[in-house]
Amino acid sequence: MRQILAVAAGLVVLAASACSAPTPPRSAAPSVTPTGPATLPTPTGPRPVGTTVLHLTDTSRPDPWDLDADARELKVTLWYPAKRGDGPRAPYMTPKESELVLKGSRITGAPYDTLSKTHTNAVEDAAPEGKRFPLVVLSPGFTKPVSTLTSLAEDLASRGYVVAGIDHTHESYATTLSDGRVAECLACDSDTDPGFGPRVVQGRAADVSFVLDRLPSEWDGSGSIDRSRVAMVGQSIGGAGAVAAMLKDSRVRAGIDMDGTTYARMPKSGFTGPFMFLGTPQHVPGGRDTSWDRDWKRLTGWKRWLVVTGTDHQSFTDLPLLAGALGIRLAPGALAATRSAELTRTYVAAFLDQHLKSRRQTLLDGPSPRSPEVKFCPTACATL
Repeated sequence: MRQILAVAAGLVVLAASACSAPTPPRSAAPSVTPTGPATLPTPTGPRPVGTTVLHLTDTSRPDPWDLDADARELKVTLWYPAKRGDGPRAPYMTPKESELVLKGSRITGAPYDTLSKTHTNAVEDAAPEGKRFPLVVLSPGFTKPVSTLTSLAEDLASRGYVVAGIDHTHESYATTLSDGRVAECLACDSDTDPGFGPRVVQGRAADVSFVLDRLPSEWDGSGSIDRSRVAMVGQSIGGAGAVAAMLKDSRVRAGIDMDGTTYARMPKSGFTGPFMFLGTPQHVPGGRDTSWDRDWKRLTGWKRWLVVTGTDHQSFTDLPLLAGALGIRLAPGALAATRSAELTRTYVAAFLDQHLKSRRQTLLDGPSPRSPEVKFCPTACATL
C-alpha cells in the first residue's frame, strides 16, 4: 500500500502514504535539476512562532511494531505563539532523517541531506507567549514524519494555537528518539496485512490520548494550553486517526481529515462532533474512495466535505513546496505549491477558529469566489 504518486511518466511527488488509494506505479528519478534549499512560506498570523521537541515514553503498553520494546516511545514537536521572533530557526529534519526519508521515497536526484537544509520560520526553544491557547494535535501520513506538516503547524501557531505534532514511531521512514537512535519504518513490512488500516488508526488514537495525558506535566510551557479546547488534524492515515481519536477520547472536540481513507467506524446512531473532510477529487461522492460517502451519512453534527481541484494526495502537506529542492516537477495542471499551502492553511484555520474559538467563519458557509478551486460536496462537486 505504500505509494509514490506518479503524476506523469518520470515525474513524482515525494513519499505518498499508505491507506488512501490504490497504489500507482513507482516513478523513476526526479526529472529536473534541484533548485537548492527550500524555504517554507511565512506564517500569516501576527504572532512569532516558537518550537520545541519532547520525547515521551508510555510504559503502560508495548510498542505495536517493535516486539522487543515493552514501552511506546513518541517524539512530539510543539509549535506555539512565542514572546519573541528572533533567534535560530529550528531545523526541518536532521541530515539522517532527510537521508532515510529520501531513500525510502526512492528519490535519488538530490543530495540525501537536502531536507535538513529546508528553511523554517519557528524559533527553536523560544519562550512561550504566556497566554492560554487552544491545542491542535497533528498526525502525518504513513511513512512521513510530522515535519512534513511544518508549514501548516507554523501558520496555526502564528494565529494563536499550540500545535502538538506526533511522530508515530516505526510508522515513518525516520523518527529520532531521545537517545539519538533513529527508528525506521517497521510497520512498512506489515502494510499489506488484512486489517492494517484499522490497526494503525487505533494505535494513533492511543498515541493521542497518551500525549494529551502527559503534556501538562512534561512541557514547561503547558500553561499556554487551554485543555478544554482541543482538536485534531491529520493527513492521509493521520486524518483517519482523527476520527479514531475523537471516538476514543472526548477531549478531542473537533477534527479534520485531509485526504485520508477512514477506518474507524462511526456508530450507526451518528457522531455529533464537528468534522471536516478536505481532500482531492478522488474523494468526490462515488469516487475512487467511498469511505467518505459512508461516513458523511453518520456525521450528525456540524460537518463539511470539501474537495480541491488540481490537488493530489500530498497537496495538503509541505511536499509540493519542497519539490524544486528535490528536483521534482509537478504535473501539468496541478495546483501551484504556494496556492495549495494557502488553501490548506486558510480552510484548516477557519474550521478551528469556528469550533475552538467560537468565531463564525462565513468562508465555511459555501463556495467562495476567492477560492474557486474549493468545491462543497456532496452536491457542488458532482461534476468533478
